[in-house]
Amino acid sequence: MNSLRNSVRLVGNLGMDPEVKTFDTNKKLARLSLATSESYKNEKGERVTDTQWHNLVIWGAQAQIAGDLLKKGDEIVIEGRLNNRSYIDKDGNKKYTSEIVVNEFLKTSNRN
Repeated sequence: MNSLRNSVRLVGNLGMDPEVKTFDTNKKLARLSLATSESYKNEKGERVTDTQWHNLVIWGAQAQIAGDLLKKGDEIVIEGRLNNRSYIDKDGNKKYTSEIVVNEFLKTSNRN
């Protein structure tokens, strides 16, 4: 049950091509954005779609695979963990961000 303590599973569409960065140590990092949408009818009977955006981070060999395989618009399934962190921006202000560190991903669509 320990693996359920900080576990995220999402299905959605990529909002951008992966941005892959290689560090001096040859370690790779891929950054992506994922849109998940939920549709429902409001009180007036109108269909409403609510879209949430998620920042994804993929490390290591999977980062390179993501960069080679994935493109904007692809539907993927991810499993990972939620990570909250803070940083200082260029103006000296403290900023907070949440991202999902991806352990596994699966491309479900076959776009050409």
